[in-house]
Amino acid sequence: MVRALHRAGLEVILDVVYNHTPEGSELGPTLVFRGLDNASYYHLDPGDPSRYLDHTGCGNTLDVQRPRGLQLLLDSLRYWVEVMHVDGFRFDLAPALARTGREVGDLARCFELLRQDPALAEVKLIVEPWDAGGGGYRLGGFPPGISEWNDRYRDTLRRFWRGDQSHVAQLATRIAGSVDLFHQADRSPFASVNFVACHDGFTLRDLVSYEHKHNEANGEGGADGSNANWSASWGVEGASDDARISGLRDQIARSMLATLAFSQGVPMLGHGDELGRSQGGNNNAYCHDDATTWIDWKLDERACDLLGFARRVFDLRARNPVLRRRHFFADAQHADGARDILWLRPDGSEMKIDDWENPLLRTLGVLLPGEASVELDERGEPIAGDTLLIALHAGGRAVRFVLPALAEPGRWEHTLCSAYTAPQEPSGGAVRIAPHSLSLFTRRVPRATEP
Repeated sequence: MVRALHRAGLEVILDVVYNHTPEGSELGPTLVFRGLDNASYYHLDPGDPSRYLDHTGCGNTLDVQRPRGLQLLLDSLRYWVEVMHVDGFRFDLAPALARTGREVGDLARCFELLRQDPALAEVKLIVEPWDAGGGGYRLGGFPPGISEWNDRYRDTLRRFWRGDQSHVAQLATRIAGSVDLFHQADRSPFASVNFVACHDGFTLRDLVSYEHKHNEANGEGGADGSNANWSASWGVEGASDDARISGLRDQIARSMLATLAFSQGVPMLGHGDELGRSQGGNNNAYCHDDATTWIDWKLDERACDLLGFARRVFDLRARNPVLRRRHFFADAQHADGARDILWLRPDGSEMKIDDWENPLLRTLGVLLPGEASVELDERGEPIAGDTLLIALHAGGRAVRFVLPALAEPGRWEHTLCSAYTAPQEPSGGAVRIAPHSLSLFTRRVPRATEP
């Protein structure tokens, strides 16, 4: 499988769970390491060594700070790289790997041990930067060279596109790479793995179809799964035959996909979200091996439309280096007066402090000059991309957006719109932005006339 994916130009990142075993709590059956050396492999309660410390929510926590646990971890990782040829790992509940009893130890030291191994030195390392124990939320706390799942990005995008108040400033921070979280030396926007939905929680389709989780089929009385979903049903709970409701849901899903594609950092898409896969409102469906979690590959027109849009926005990302910066945007002007990024109001002027603090603001413009890409070619020379303007509007009514006048010659082209209406030609230097939509504009510079 790995060889076939490599031939297709795809890398393989393996999701690994080294934080607990299937033995559960001290009341569970003896299946693996408990029967070999319980005290060496597990975190035990210092006050009562017959009990486990549970930092994972699964009854036990594997102790990889001790020699045998660490050896198990490294041997396993080496096997997957040297024998199976995977390209990297995503560590489930990563702070649990650095636990020393009840405390989270030195995260940098924990992963430095991996980097010192020649077989593991160059592979991609991604972490889920939280566990279920006290003090286990460590987003932004991992060392350089590690990418982290960014749940603040997830929640901000969900709440902005739901129309919540006071989220424009947070939105700007997240789509600019979350500099507030990953500003440490030698870290870049690529430290942030951005996502709106993943294997845990609602799918993208369910985010715009359900106000509440529906986990009755899990057999836990609806007590499992997160209650903080920041979702909306837009008129009726669950599937709807109303064309207006289903159209609005698809439009908001497209707006989320486009925001993900045009944000700085590493975009991550949950499997099937590009096809509109639903789990019927179940936000904890790990226990189902049935149509709840399967993907139906017989695509209807609605699925094909969403897939086509997803392909387009990620193709635009691939072709525009300004959307994939290797460094954070500069806070100030460069010596020549140029700016890396400008934040705009709907009237085309630059955002001021009062605008950022306006709880009713639902619209944000992002101007990205092409020369700000700082991507280098094979000779080490900067690659200048297109100048782009992204307009995000989460309000329930259309808004008139004034396109900024630039010193350079050229005109604005309406390249993409997440609303079903076709992109418009700007009229009088402005364009109408549809409710709950994202628009992308590209600055087209006239070519010099050949002599």
